[in-house]
Amino acid sequence: MAAVLQSLGRTVIAGIIILIVLVMISAGVSGAGPQFGHAWGAFFMRWLHVVSGVMWIGLLWYFNFVQIPSMPKIPDEQKPAIGKVIAPTALFWFRYAALSTVVTGLLLAWMNGYLAAALGLRQPVHAIGIGMWLALVMAFNVWFIIWPNQKKALGIVTVEAEEKAAAGRMAMLTSRFNTMLSIPMLYMMVAQQNAGL
Repeated sequence: MAAVLQSLGRTVIAGIIILIVLVMISAGVSGAGPQFGHAWGAFFMRWLHVVSGVMWIGLLWYFNFVQIPSMPKIPDEQKPAIGKVIAPTALFWFRYAALSTVVTGLLLAWMNGYLAAALGLRQPVHAIGIGMWLALVMAFNVWFIIWPNQKKALGIVTVEAEEKAAAGRMAMLTSRFNTMLSIPMLYMMVAQQNAGL
């Protein structure tokens, strides 16, 4: 087991194998397995959307609830480990989780036939439409404000000290803005199918 858990790739593969085994056991007990049609495809896309969203918002909240508040408490000689190793890796997964969440969400809405109605904020899918627009604004912020400014703040792109400080502040404020938007966004996503609006 230690050999599996010491590798992220093997851990993820083990999680997928456990999922498959549990689905097979459940199918054996109930006598009915998944029916691989359109409904299952839409369900699977929803699952991918949720997994991507958990990664994206989980990292957003990690940055805002853990990393940013902890930075002033870290001794200066230890800060390069965050800026040169941890933050660039976390930002990679953050960016692509945002992209994956948006792509899977749009595909899911298209597969279920409500993409145009949701983006048009029309009934009966206006709640998820609001959530979609909030998520699109957040994803735009990730790719076009946070990431370009983080590259400067982390020294990936060389800039003067004053511009580096300003970029770090802009990235932080935009990240906080996204954290603020994540609360109504998540509510609207869940409200649509659970009578919350």
